Amino acid sequence: MYKRCVSRMLLQRRVNNSYISRKTNTSRAYAAKSLMNMERSFVTRKFESITDIKWRVNNVKRGYCFCQSRAFAMTSDDYSHFTLPNNQPVVALECETAFNALTTKEKLYAHYLSQAAWNGGLIVLIQTSVESPLIFALLHSIFSAEPIADLKKSAVAAGVTEDEFTAFLVYAAGFLSNAGNYKSFGDSKIVPNLKKTKFEAIVKVSKAYSQSSQDVQSLWDKVEARLYSLNDRAKSLGLGDKGTTTYFSANCTTEDADLVNRFMQSKGLESYNARCFKTVQPATDAGKKGSVKYEIRLASVMTEDDPKITLPEETFEESKFRVTRGDYSKLLIPVVDNLRKAKEYASNETEKQMLDKYIGHFSSGSLNEHKDGSRFWIKDKGPAIETYIGFIETYRDPAGQRGEFEGFVAMVNSEMSQKFTTLVNRAEELLKRLPWGQDFEKDEFLRPDFTSLDVLTFAGSGIPAGINIPNYDEIRQSEGFKNVSLGNVIPANMKQDVIPFLSDEDQVLLNKFRIQSFEVQVGLHELLGHGSGKLFRKLPSDKFNFDIERVKNPLNGEPITKYFNEGETYDSKFGAMGSTYEECRAEAVGLYLSLEKDIIKIFGYEGQDADDIIYVNWLSLLWNGCAKALEMYQPSTKKWLQAHSQARYVLLRVCLEAGEGLINVVESEPGKNLRIVLDRSKIATVGKTAIGQFLTKLQVYKSTGDVEAAKAMYDKYSEVPESGFKPWALWRKIVLDHKQPRKIFVQSNTFVNSDASKPLSGVTLKNYEPTFDGLIESWVDRFPSTEVTTTLLELWAKDQKYFSE
Repeated sequence: MYKRCVSRMLLQRRVNNSYISRKTNTSRAYAAKSLMNMERSFVTRKFESITDIKWRVNNVKRGYCFCQSRAFAMTSDDYSHFTLPNNQPVVALECETAFNALTTKEKLYAHYLSQAAWNGGLIVLIQTSVESPLIFALLHSIFSAEPIADLKKSAVAAGVTEDEFTAFLVYAAGFLSNAGNYKSFGDSKIVPNLKKTKFEAIVKVSKAYSQSSQDVQSLWDKVEARLYSLNDRAKSLGLGDKGTTTYFSANCTTEDADLVNRFMQSKGLESYNARCFKTVQPATDAGKKGSVKYEIRLASVMTEDDPKITLPEETFEESKFRVTRGDYSKLLIPVVDNLRKAKEYASNETEKQMLDKYIGHFSSGSLNEHKDGSRFWIKDKGPAIETYIGFIETYRDPAGQRGEFEGFVAMVNSEMSQKFTTLVNRAEELLKRLPWGQDFEKDEFLRPDFTSLDVLTFAGSGIPAGINIPNYDEIRQSEGFKNVSLGNVIPANMKQDVIPFLSDEDQVLLNKFRIQSFEVQVGLHELLGHGSGKLFRKLPSDKFNFDIERVKNPLNGEPITKYFNEGETYDSKFGAMGSTYEECRAEAVGLYLSLEKDIIKIFGYEGQDADDIIYVNWLSLLWNGCAKALEMYQPSTKKWLQAHSQARYVLLRVCLEAGEGLINVVESEPGKNLRIVLDRSKIATVGKTAIGQFLTKLQVYKSTGDVEAAKAMYDKYSEVPESGFKPWALWRKIVLDHKQPRKIFVQSNTFVNSDASKPLSGVTLKNYEPTFDGLIESWVDRFPSTEVTTTLLELWAKDQKYFSE
């Protein structure tokens, strides 16, 4: 267990004739005795190397203390928050039935699209952290060289215990499934749950080390310090002193990000496929400021300048800017190659034109090419194989504008898709039931394709339950979008035996209807949440896309005075808050419309089942706002680490504020347990009124681009107080004591049968056991060549000067 420190003492510890002094927390009243025991442990415990001692010392420096049980305590965050347990659940993403129903041509199309996605997915390693490419190269070298069983045998012989070796596999599996050493859901760091000396021992007994000791040792030397580091910046993703990021060079701050945003807006550019690198040249004359240069680097295969895409150096607000291209160049080459191969098996001209545009985008760096590809994509209605690829979601960019690489390939689930089609057919009618009025809705609802998919491949840092894309404002507002629900992800991810903080009766209901209710919520969230609402824009020649003389603000009855100016987008205006604000709006739409019985009937539920599904939908989301969301809050920085979690916490706070006994959260056992109680009789009255009023504010502030009002409101509900009516910060400790690890997915691989005599060779689907071994094996099969590690190391070396500390 990990003990929370409550008093302040001065630690002074002698190790190898050197002293460490630091104020840190110690646990309970017997702190002094614990320190004496710790002193003896340094003297008497048998360490394998001096590195082991240094590791312990460094942890003391970071605020941990060691008790006799070798537990750690941290000044602000439980160490276990950064590790994955040995009982980490692993589940298989089942897609065999859907894949086998495809024709040979469709299977080949899916195979090459998957290859493009997986190869592009390696970019996420570079986007996540400086050390992630190195860790991947190290793990890939080790697991490619020998079977896991042989590695284990050697490790055990070297003194590594069974639990320690399992922890090594858990770390590797977690790292691979998150595409880096930061959690895709929560953005907190993942560190190995075994001592550094044991990790190093496994590395050094590996066949890879014996075959190429110099190369593997070099990798270890480069990565070992960052692997375990939990200094304040390393704990989570963020900008400046708030965390770590590679979307900006290490010397960038929030002020730099704002300046870069202004520059991009001035040029009518967006940052989805860009990163920013800042260099500072010292002043040549005393008393003068040095010059600051910003390189905006676009992702592309091509590296040379192109006046249609890149920009020469110019001065903007006393700093120099230049737009270049060629980021991730070598990783994008196989993406383009495989998209070209996929094009040969496309089923129609729309798909071919779509792939041509994606190829152009990844080759040249032109974002307009990707937008045009997205336009063809939304026109490709009801395909057997659904796919999307590019720099898509901006959740992990601290400035909320740069997209993480993502690519998915999936097969359509016809039965569930039919329900979504019915929802789409009734969307225009259902949108009128939203609380903000027709003036704040789009002039015309652009009927999207909405399908339930069985995922074959999802390359990126994590797999969502549903997607509403593209994210480009001008396309979503005037041309359309697509919704997809990832049907085989939802049931695999929702299984949970114990649900804390609920009565036995509520646990039974949640286990019975949670999947069904979540399918309803995903459908409403994606189609009528993300797909609703209008952005008020000022157009050229002082015109507007709304009647500025007639439309009134429903919050105050006054004329509309705020709107989006030319060149402004939702992302550029709402910035880092944009993702969670929009997720909150979509989740609120789901809650609000799930009260409509005729909507529930679309999904096949009536009577008591419908009533239970409505109740479970509200209970599940609000329970999430407490029991899961608080895991994603970082007390040390007062920062939320995950957009959806923050959104659900905000909605819980809104419902609590509504009062009248709608919902309550109490500390049922002081310091140990909570109880969440939702009164189902008040959901349709008190709950609907509270969410409806809040939704109206969310939409009005979004439509008018009123960032100041939106931020003031959203920040108020996002606060995590340590005292008062609901001491959420203190209750977070209880939540962490009850937390359960998120599931990680093992995905299948496809292989083309090598029969040169056949023009359409078959495609084999290979499944893997839902174990740590199986997940690791799937990645080794996915990247059998060492060429990928060579490329990653080259790109790491190229960028290193921007991230050296």
